Amino acid sequence: MRLQLRRRLTRRLGRGAAALAAVTAVVAAPTGLQAAHADTPAAPAATASAGAGYWHTSGRQILDEAGQPVRIAGINWFGFETGNYVAHGLWSRDYKSMIDQMRSLGYNTIRLPYSDDVFKGTQPASINTSGGMNADLVGLNSLQVMDKLVNYAGTAGLKVILDRHRPDSGGQSALWYTAAVPESTWLANLKSIAARYAGNSAVVGIDLHNEPHDPACWGCGDTATDWRLAAQRGGEAVLSANSKLLIFVEGVQTFNGSSTWWGGNLQGAGQYPVQLSVANRVVYSAHDYATSVAQQPWFSDPAFPANMPGVWDKNWGYLFKQNIAPVWVGEFGTTLQSTVDQQWLKALVQYLRPTAQYGADSFGWTFWSWNPNSGDTGGILNDDWTTVNTVKDGYLADIKAPGFGGGGGGGGDTTAPTVPAGLTVTGTTASSVSLSWTAATDDTAVTGYDVYRGSTKVGSSTTTAYTDGGLTAATAYSYTVRAKDAAGNVSAASTTVTATTAGSGGNAGCSAALTLNDWGAGLTANVTVTNTGTAATKGWKVVWQWPTGLKVTSSWSADVQQNGQSVSAANLSYNGVIAPAGSTTFGVQATRTDSGAVATAVPTCTATS
Repeated sequence: MRLQLRRRLTRRLGRGAAALAAVTAVVAAPTGLQAAHADTPAAPAATASAGAGYWHTSGRQILDEAGQPVRIAGINWFGFETGNYVAHGLWSRDYKSMIDQMRSLGYNTIRLPYSDDVFKGTQPASINTSGGMNADLVGLNSLQVMDKLVNYAGTAGLKVILDRHRPDSGGQSALWYTAAVPESTWLANLKSIAARYAGNSAVVGIDLHNEPHDPACWGCGDTATDWRLAAQRGGEAVLSANSKLLIFVEGVQTFNGSSTWWGGNLQGAGQYPVQLSVANRVVYSAHDYATSVAQQPWFSDPAFPANMPGVWDKNWGYLFKQNIAPVWVGEFGTTLQSTVDQQWLKALVQYLRPTAQYGADSFGWTFWSWNPNSGDTGGILNDDWTTVNTVKDGYLADIKAPGFGGGGGGGGDTTAPTVPAGLTVTGTTASSVSLSWTAATDDTAVTGYDVYRGSTKVGSSTTTAYTDGGLTAATAYSYTVRAKDAAGNVSAASTTVTATTAGSGGNAGCSAALTLNDWGAGLTANVTVTNTGTAATKGWKVVWQWPTGLKVTSSWSADVQQNGQSVSAANLSYNGVIAPAGSTTFGVQATRTDSGAVATAVPTCTATS
């Protein structure tokens, strides 16, 4: 059976996407193997203290430098393998915030996909560096950005598995080489990236090639297609540069006429094992998916889902159960939209062995994916790249590593976000008040804001703006805002602002939106004033705050004054009247006397009628 699939990475055009390698972290387990077929529960995992240094294997377990068993329990963060040449989501978030959030949720491993293109000095696309975000990534190439991610992950206590996902950013390949990227290039680049992180134990291993599939074979002896032989050559290339790394070897698609997911067939590994010159380095890796990726015959079996353990045993589970080698499910995922997919994920989690029962004497795993923009699985993050899909994350709680991060609910994070600053009324009508504020910060990630009218919570926002509707005309209302994080911690309330809605029967209100053209030494700001009321304005005034390092030098279509940090702009005689829903624009030019002066601003508009 040939599966015509490869997860569609639904790219946010203009938002760059690249693949991140897997960060791995650990949980302690009882030393020594339980029983030969180890279905006997081990004592529960103690703490997350295991996992120091480089790792090696012993039978079916992965051990740290101290000989303590560890469990890979992590997440795929893709993007370096795409045409953006960098981990996705950095257009929305700071990379440190993302990694901190992974840790707080209890993911102890990051699998970081890349393509061989990154060895050509590629420049990352779509990294947001405004307002100090990702500031230390400015000017770096893809591999240098990868260095930053790896180093920060290590500092946070996570490990990384690098995944050679594609030969180039154009797409997945069946074999480990193509006409454009020969085996010699693959081997040279494996050696290069292993050497790059030699001495940095945050990187514990390399996944040699993602999802080999037909015509790739296992044990057939043809050097052009035998993935098992190629994996031995690739593994030796890695170990020649760093003999302490684990070598992660995926399966193929078909063995002796029996087919499954790309990379998911390890039926031949027992008969034809991968043999390397350095002992205790091989971890076999399988991929497994649900119907949101493709239909498979076992999903329509009348015995489903009770038939699934037998399917997994046949393809890869036997390697673990027979104590041949550790098995890591490097990818599995689903949208969870169908009942079949929900049953599949529940069954797979049980098969991977809950940590509370078995500790680290269990299958390793990295879920696909952290990213929400994987077209046929979605991600742990929602489309805002900040809030968590708690249903999907909840399915994985039993196989996470207790004591590491928050484990499913972020319980290890007790630090509240900072208080939102700069709460401002940006517009009023007879029935609504519009607010904005400055983003709060957190040790993991701010996931949203709760807005209070007086002591009553009236709504939430994942951005730094909110409009409260259904209000009474000509009435004063007071507002505060609180920030919240993924672990449920909530900040103290912001300072209070008061707004009075416009009177009924044809009163005016206005809002203002400011856009910048910033060239470093100076900038222009174009401001659009919109009548949000039901009567024409007679005049308007817009006010915003800028640092003293920005000096207004000229303006047009408004009377603009600057007093310290306050900038005010009032209408001129010809543009004070704006019809309901109409708008007018004005602009200012400023020079920067302080190179660190930030030009972002939230304008407030008031109108007379």
